[in-house]
Parts: sequence; structure tokens; C-alpha cells
Amino acid sequence: MIDASAIDEILRIYKKHGWSLRRVLLSSAAAGAANSFGDADIRESDIDALWFSRASRASGEAWELRALTPTPLALLEVIPVETDEPERESILNEVEGRLREMLIRGRAKNN
Repeated sequence: MIDASAIDEILRIYKKHGWSLRRVLLSSAAAGAANSFGDADIRESDIDALWFSRASRASGEAWELRALTPTPLALLEVIPVETDEPERESILNEVEGRLREMLIRGRAKNN
């Protein structure tokens, strides 16, 4: 995971561009960083990442999952406004799974 100043910079940039921090995914090793995220929903995870959202031009809501890694990596998903909560959670879980796989492949490549 990246250091606190790099996380603060990510938060600043996303806020500047109209994104709201919605969720924080933290591994147990990164749990000490939880104080930096205000009132965002903090969830224990095997990956360290931030979920941001904002309105999308296409009558939806854009959700971006940004890994807290030295090399910038983010996945974007636009979810229609009329999507119900269980379906939205399913979509977000799928995006988390895709990011997880990308991070695992990256680690394997570097070993």
C-alpha cells in the first residue's frame, strides 16, 4: 500500500474532479490508515482500494475503484440510476473481483 501523503493526494485529486469517497477497502495490514477517510464506509478486504462515485452524463452513476498501489490502477463502472441496491452491490463486487485479479497477476509477474 502507498503512504498517507500519496493517499491524501489521491483524495484531493478525486474531490477536485467532483468525485465523492464512498467506500474504503483495507486489508488488516492497512487498518491503521482508517483515520484518513472521514465518514466513508470502511470495509475489511484483501485489497487496499478506494471507491469513489459521481453522477454520470448517461443518466447513471459512475463508480471508480482506485487501488492504493504505487502504480495508478483504477476500474470504472457506470451503473444506471434505476439499479436496485442488491444488483448494485453485485456489480461493485464484480469490479472488486476484477481489480483483485489484476493485482494478483501483477504480483505474480513481479516475482
